[in-house]
Amino acid sequence: MRTLNRLLLTSLLALSPVAAFAEEPVSAEPDVTIRQDGDKTIQEYRVNGFLYAIKVIPKGGKPYFLVRADGSDGNFVRSDYPDMLIPSWEIFSW
Repeated sequence: MRTLNRLLLTSLLALSPVAAFAEEPVSAEPDVTIRQDGDKTIQEYRVNGFLYAIKVIPKGGKPYFLVRADGSDGNFVRSDYPDMLIPSWEIFSW
């Protein structure tokens, strides 16, 4: 019985540092990088190094966001446009 207790205590002590390394703090605040590109100001939003949104502020226009479309690295779409544009062509007219 003593051998079993010592074995359990040893295994718990051996695994406790591993559990401490597994809990890395996740930052709740995004890292924002601001840069100028011609007449636009671009703000890149990252969490733990992952780029998830880009805010584009044109000098003479309305600001808009670019967000990831499908999780790929370079595929961003504007968040204010719908995902699917339905054509409205006129086929017949009476």
